[in-house]
Amino acid sequence: MVRTKPSDAHLLLVRAITARGLKATTSQVERWQQHAWLPNPATWFEPAPPTLRPLILDRALWLAENTRVGRSIGWWGWVFWAVDGTPDSTQRLRAAIIAALERPLRRAGVGKIPGGNSDRAFQGRAAAAAKVLPNRRPPRRNRDEELREHAAEVGLSMPALAESDIPTVFHPALLEAGAPLLVGGGEDLGAEGLLDALTTAFPDHPEAVENVRQLLRQAELAGIDLLAVHPLAQGVRGMVRAIEAADDKDLCNALCACMMATVILQNLMPRAPEMPEIMSLLTGDPMWRSWAVSGGIVPDGALGLAAAALNTYQYLSMPDWAAELDRYSMFMFALHLASEDG
Repeated sequence: MVRTKPSDAHLLLVRAITARGLKATTSQVERWQQHAWLPNPATWFEPAPPTLRPLILDRALWLAENTRVGRSIGWWGWVFWAVDGTPDSTQRLRAAIIAALERPLRRAGVGKIPGGNSDRAFQGRAAAAAKVLPNRRPPRRNRDEELREHAAEVGLSMPALAESDIPTVFHPALLEAGAPLLVGGGEDLGAEGLLDALTTAFPDHPEAVENVRQLLRQAELAGIDLLAVHPLAQGVRGMVRAIEAADDKDLCNALCACMMATVILQNLMPRAPEMPEIMSLLTGDPMWRSWAVSGGIVPDGALGLAAAALNTYQYLSMPDWAAELDRYSMFMFALHLASEDG
């Protein structure tokens, strides 16, 4: 098949990448466009062509340095789609977030989840939840302790958990409780199921578990079922419905806000060895535990995509949490600027 002659725009972009010490071909640029990691070439130039827009060049340089054939660029691709915000890129973003949320169900071979309050529906969801549980026991990793150990390696000291704090761990009891929550939502798990899981997973943190018990009890006395009104109350089905119903602009803004916070955190933490007060300030904020430890430090691969998807869902569904994340982002950015001035 005869290849179409590269356009002047593609050739100009390749030359600009080469001039900055990186390599790219017109075929690579075309692939980036096919993935919508680059927008339409008509948007690449300043009003007086052939001057490339700095943002387009910066993105192309990043792609030239980080993309490899057969490898995903992970949530960065989502960021590019959200920044462009075209109908096509937003559709790709929405589909990718939904796929990440549904991935545990697809891997377990779970199809349609039965709804309703009948015994048959409940039994069907219970069977689906049993499929979602992994076949091997997860490591009892303590994310808080891991971060504390990494900090100690570079001479930093992080505060120990308070007795009222629940550590971030991967425990079989939590996975067993999380499966019905994921499949059926809060009603299928129930308050007692949650408390039993916490008690088993955290025998050394009775005060933290008791705090959760009292919170649930006080809400019940006020006529509120916290598991029923929580944004995760409907499990994956509710999360997917929220993503499907989100306005295009709101969806893109939510993803950008979450990943901007992650990028700021990633750029800020390496500066902590030179400015130890950074870790003290970061960990002293409530958002360290409600965001950074639980999903703000985004790993590579499928787990990173799942974290990005969950963060985006929370940003859309929990206005108070979204406002706190915006505040924490500005706080982190101010720390970043101060570290550069220092």
